[in-house]
Amino acid sequence: MCGIAGFLTRKPADRALLARMCEVIEHRGPDDEGSLVEGGLALGMRRLAIIDLDSGRQPIWNEDETVAVVFNGEIYNHAQLRAELDAAGHRFRTRTDTECLVHLYETEGLNFVRRLRGMFALALWDRQRQRLVLARDRVGKKPLVYRVDQNGIRFASELKSLLQDPSVERTVDPLALHHYLTYQYVPAPWTIFEGIRKLSPGTTLVYENGNVTVDRYWQLSYEPKTTGTEAAAVEQLRDLLIDATRVRLMSDRPLGAFLSGGLDSSLVVAAMSEVGTGPVKTFSIGFAEKRFDERSHARVVAEHFGTEHHELVVTPDASEILPRLVWHYDEPYADSSAVPSFHLARMTREHVVVALNGDGGDECFGGYTRYAAALQSRRFGLSSATTRWAASWLDRALPDRERGTLYGKAKRFVRVLAQEDARRYASMISYFDTEEKSKLYTPEMRAAVDAVDSYELIDQSLEEPGACDFADRLLRLDVETYLPGDLLVKMDIATMASSLEARSPFLDHHVMELAASLPSSWKIKATSGKRILKQLARGWLPDQIIDRPKKGFGVPLSRWLRTDLRDMVHDTLTDSLARSRGYFEPAEVDRLIREHDTGQDHGPKRWALLMFELWHRMFVDDRAVSRPAARLT
Repeated sequence: MCGIAGFLTRKPADRALLARMCEVIEHRGPDDEGSLVEGGLALGMRRLAIIDLDSGRQPIWNEDETVAVVFNGEIYNHAQLRAELDAAGHRFRTRTDTECLVHLYETEGLNFVRRLRGMFALALWDRQRQRLVLARDRVGKKPLVYRVDQNGIRFASELKSLLQDPSVERTVDPLALHHYLTYQYVPAPWTIFEGIRKLSPGTTLVYENGNVTVDRYWQLSYEPKTTGTEAAAVEQLRDLLIDATRVRLMSDRPLGAFLSGGLDSSLVVAAMSEVGTGPVKTFSIGFAEKRFDERSHARVVAEHFGTEHHELVVTPDASEILPRLVWHYDEPYADSSAVPSFHLARMTREHVVVALNGDGGDECFGGYTRYAAALQSRRFGLSSATTRWAASWLDRALPDRERGTLYGKAKRFVRVLAQEDARRYASMISYFDTEEKSKLYTPEMRAAVDAVDSYELIDQSLEEPGACDFADRLLRLDVETYLPGDLLVKMDIATMASSLEARSPFLDHHVMELAASLPSSWKIKATSGKRILKQLARGWLPDQIIDRPKKGFGVPLSRWLRTDLRDMVHDTLTDSLARSRGYFEPAEVDRLIREHDTGQDHGPKRWALLMFELWHRMFVDDRAVSRPAARLT
């Protein structure tokens, strides 16, 4: 696991710039560093040593030094690839998975990425063709951002690395901000800065002779459907999950697992206990507020499998955690579960260097309650006039409450019934809707994003071919947007901030492809999801873990914003600096703050505005992008 950075420009490469780009992402790789500088090319990396601790320094070359690579990630089938390449006459100098990449490129050309099983972001230099190849794994577990201009191309694992180049402008992209307020993250290919883009999951980028070619090499397909039985699919799923877990135990450093007590993380611990040696080290996070605390469920699983279990209770320490979150996440990011994720990773790193998790189970097997809600709302068949009347009545009759309350859920459910399928689902997952953003924006901001509808990103995904029914289209939507844009960003940044590697067996592409081939009714039925996953778990996990209601990795955000974080929100969002930006109407910001303080739930909206303003102060107002210990405390 590493952080990578570099550039290819018309001018001779600046070694000092490359050093700064790598230094600022040292947390991704505290164990080693490496670089290649020749002509206008610069490749650099910071290494977190997991495999072949002594001889894995990058860049790594092929035999005649015509192909070099810097690489962030793990290739779980590297032993098989190595045997195949060795038999074909390639000579290896190390035991690393990285070295397979250069030899595989020699054999397969640009199709080499299709042979890889793992998570990765890489930059490969073909010296003879003067070709730079960037690639990202199928699902987007490892990040890669880049900028192309008349002078060449720059790339890095994190935005802050690109910002070490003083020629890179820091102009906020209003469209990115527009999408951020809807989704709480900036979706690919945008970044928050104009001119800088994210390489989308499952794609390669080739920069050659000043030209850029981007190619998508993988997309999850939900057709054709399996012709086998559900019982056979359960057995196949069990075998694949165990295999996906087994290959992710590949490490020369200590391993453990995140354990929430939910179905997905519990199944990963079950698989680890079956194929590993010795007790699994497990790690859980909790809160003093019982509604958000799942430690008791995690303990049930830990006791069932005899794990070496560790726990931590999270409290809202704004002065300590928020500056670090802002600095590490690089761009506005408003998923508040980043707070416990950050603490969980830091605690876990005190004991292990690699942690497995249950990411991907919900998106692959229909675990979110919103899937069932979206399907049920289609089946009701109520007229839009009826549902609009019901939503209006609830607005008048019931005060706004926190999202998790019965009242809040009832209001939200009825509101979305009146809409068409795509817009109904969009309203379920959005934070600021179109009308709310229009009220929030200044005339200048409104003009900058005029006629751009953030919900069109959802429309486009739902309308793509390759999914049999509406349920499959919802799953594909989240696999292509929410998963890589939010959840995998959260996990990658939170773990890498503590130099911890996270691995996700459910996101093995073999597991994902099997899940996609199953009829949606095997995954989602009536009001619940993960039907086939629960069948798999029966007899493997305690029944109380299988049968308990779905619970997300949430935090008591609304209460924090009224208590511990109240003064910080007021001071940050209402001072003259925040009001001078020209993005938001001060009166509308004041209304959100005032109404939340008096009982209405605007917690996610306030959090999104707060994280954007803190980010702006750190990355735009102060151009140094220094580490957070010296700021915002």
